[in-house]
Amino acid sequence: MDLRRRLTLYLFGLIIGGIVAYLMYGQRITSGAWLPEAKVKLRLINTLTRSTPAAQVELDARAIDLRVLRGALPNAGVRFTDSRRTSDSLIYAVDVTVHGKPMHLTIGALRDSDRDSTATLLGIR
Repeated sequence: MDLRRRLTLYLFGLIIGGIVAYLMYGQRITSGAWLPEAKVKLRLINTLTRSTPAAQVELDARAIDLRVLRGALPNAGVRFTDSRRTSDSLIYAVDVTVHGKPMHLTIGALRDSDRDSTATLLGIR
């Protein structure tokens, strides 16, 4: 079997396999969070449900609630260089624009999501 025939069969199998996988799994194949920033944003969008009292005062002063922040997180940027890891927590530094105003958020979550899967807004600058 020559190289051209092998490549043709490989391409044909790849196309059929892609179609079958898409039919079986649908949008889950194309909308997966594969990169670290996408994984962090997906986790924060799904689990950001609480804020500290100081962060709540800042939210109230800006007339924003957590629902609005979660809605803006898909377009946010996670600054991994300013994020911190402790033995039990992950503290993320996130830059987001809400209502045309840039904000720097500090969001904390436990490393062990089986113990507590919620994320907490710790501060806003």
